[in-house]
Amino acid sequence: MNSPIQNQINTIFVHVSNLERSVDWYSKLLGQEYDVNEVFRPVYNIRIHGSTGLTLDAGPGGVDKTQSPSEHPLLNFHTDNIHNSYEYIKKLGYEIKSEIISFDDFSFFTICDPDQNVIMICTG
Repeated sequence: MNSPIQNQINTIFVHVSNLERSVDWYSKLLGQEYDVNEVFRPVYNIRIHGSTGLTLDAGPGGVDKTQSPSEHPLLNFHTDNIHNSYEYIKKLGYEIKSEIISFDDFSFFTICDPDQNVIMICTG
């Protein structure tokens, strides 16, 4: 069956309670600089390589989002060196949810963003 919906993800939305705090957290995670004067509700787009975007969404002003984070990762970020990435996360003081788990050809660990959204850092 033909579908008018394309097999492509354009943007991943991560719902956050505090846009400024989340922009700072994700920017540091990815080693990006940002201009605080360009952070405006309701959303901020994090620069991501490739065609899929990452949008932090705090909702319109005057609306407080109630977070219901999942215990499972929302998304993953790739790394070529899992151990260096783990040490970098520790240096940032970010919450580590799981230690490094390794398989023959794949390793990962999980962290929590300021709203307790689980993010996976992985190889492979």
